[in-house]
Amino acid sequence: MGQDNQQQGETASTGQAQPSRRVSYKVIIGGLVIILPLLWVLFSGLFMDPHRMDAPLVGRNAPAFDLPELNSDGTRSLASYRGKPLVLNFFATWCLPCRSEHPVLNQAARQFGDRIQFVGVVYEDKRAVVNAWLNRYGGQAFPTLIDIGGKAAIAYGVYGVPETFFIDPQGVIRSKHVGPMDPMVIRSRIALLVGGGS
Repeated sequence: MGQDNQQQGETASTGQAQPSRRVSYKVIIGGLVIILPLLWVLFSGLFMDPHRMDAPLVGRNAPAFDLPELNSDGTRSLASYRGKPLVLNFFATWCLPCRSEHPVLNQAARQFGDRIQFVGVVYEDKRAVVNAWLNRYGGQAFPTLIDIGGKAAIAYGVYGVPETFFIDPQGVIRSKHVGPMDPMVIRSRIALLVGGGS
């Protein structure tokens, strides 16, 4: 007790108050205003499908294109595929997930080829490199077109490969898949595209 009186006497003699240990409510509220929205954004992201992206073209006419064919001097347009459902796959030879997806697409093209047209659109690459890549990763069960300058990819809103568009016989995009597909995904998308079982 004598020590407490001595400390009080020292404080009184110097004229300085001891620092307050009270917490400022303004600082706490300000911190919560900043932290709570960030936590909400991070927490809500845990429940989102990373392959689900807004697809503004779904339900609209597919953008027209006229692209060079890989193994000829000719070109193919989107209009040339009208009348049959179309699976349009954008890929690139430098894309690692495309390597595992390509054999799956080849298998699906062989399985559904009588009812569904598959077309690959290679994103900015050279013919020799593309042919070597296709032969290495499963062959060429469907036509491949070359998107020189990436104009078709831009028109379709492709931001990364692989991306696949499912287009009905009238040229309307019915769905879009971002990322590599496995056989189950392809079958379910085709079933939706043709309006029934596959």
